[in-house]
Amino acid sequence: MSVPDTHAGQPRKAAMAAWIGSALEYYDFFIYGSAAALIFPEVFFDESDPATATLLSLATFGVAYAARPVGALFLGHFGDRVGRKKIMVFTLILMGISTFLIGCLPTRDQVGTLAPVLLVLCRVLQGISAAGEQASANSMTLEHAPPHRRGFFTSFTLSGTQGGQLLATLVFIPIAALPEEQLMSWGWRVPFWMSVAVAVVGYVIRRKLDETPAFEQQAATEGVVKLPLAVLLREHWADVLRVIGGALVASVSTIFTVWALSYATSDSVGMDKSSMLWVGALANLVALGAIPLWATLSDRIGRRPVFLVGAVGSAVTMFLYLWAISTGSYPLTMLLGIVAFGVVYSAANGVWPSFYGEMFSTRVRLSGMAIGTQIGFAVAGFAVTFAAQIAGPDGDDWSAVALFTAALCVPPVVAALSARETAKVPTEQLGERTAGESAQPAKVAA
Repeated sequence: MSVPDTHAGQPRKAAMAAWIGSALEYYDFFIYGSAAALIFPEVFFDESDPATATLLSLATFGVAYAARPVGALFLGHFGDRVGRKKIMVFTLILMGISTFLIGCLPTRDQVGTLAPVLLVLCRVLQGISAAGEQASANSMTLEHAPPHRRGFFTSFTLSGTQGGQLLATLVFIPIAALPEEQLMSWGWRVPFWMSVAVAVVGYVIRRKLDETPAFEQQAATEGVVKLPLAVLLREHWADVLRVIGGALVASVSTIFTVWALSYATSDSVGMDKSSMLWVGALANLVALGAIPLWATLSDRIGRRPVFLVGAVGSAVTMFLYLWAISTGSYPLTMLLGIVAFGVVYSAANGVWPSFYGEMFSTRVRLSGMAIGTQIGFAVAGFAVTFAAQIAGPDGDDWSAVALFTAALCVPPVVAALSARETAKVPTEQLGERTAGESAQPAKVAA
């Protein structure tokens, strides 16, 4: 039995839905990072000394990453059971609501220790939402994409992520320029309140998208898997480990976005908040163009070499970027920030959606991507907290943080070197054979 081809035009529609939805979703996620570095130490942890307040604030940034593996277990399961589309709609609405609520929270001055508790709770909801967003959007675009252009189409999810990060940064630039009293009283809340549009826009965009032909074919013929996690761990455990290791490259993003921003605007360096936000904005603007170019290159030469360029290159350029900040030279910081994050990191960032997704078959793809990436991302999220400790009591040991970031780029390199090259494998044959398994795909539990 075959499913009629009623999906003409869907690859572009799926890619745009992934881009816009991810941009809106990660706008919410990244405005928290800016606020955690610049605002929350005073608003929610003001009774602590400045260094401890910053450490606690950055720890709340990592809380969402800790929640993401848990969310991945549930959302991955249901995504492989009921389809990609429903998870995409659910995650966007949840992110919009939880982020809006952060903007409504009382401060520590108003309700005491209840304030940071409520902040952490909202951050956990953000993490659960993000756990299913990228995996469902990546699965949707990969399964709709033409076989020879999977890298290009799936890269739209990460272009959307960078677009959301750019939007979050641009929104925070005028907010950070407000007088201190206005910034700390109501100004910081505005970007969070704006996220109410996420639920509305996301629902309108994504509810009109068709389910993928690959998932419909699986459901109509062999049937969906009753327990995707059991099949995943039995048949794809090695690939799950590869994805976990590969996902550690996201530490480059969190260190760049949060710790480096906090370091640059600290008393030891003294750069202007708005000026440093422009570094991130321009780097993300460059990444919007670099990501699809790297992904297109991976369609031609393979996923592994492009991913390796991003992982190895990021380990090197992070040293240069943090060194530039330590000099206090804004032009040098701007230049190296764009090179490190906008160009080099985009190689790994643009290719991982197709690289990871192609490791798994349709029946467990969403679970495999969600669980593997979110465990790796959990480490990446807390990399900011570890960096704050590694940087010493004055928070200015940038070389130690650069070494730490480089060390976190080693597992992604190992993961890529041990993985199969899948760029030329037909979509219907993806995930049929992994390391240590036979060439014949295992039967699906109906």
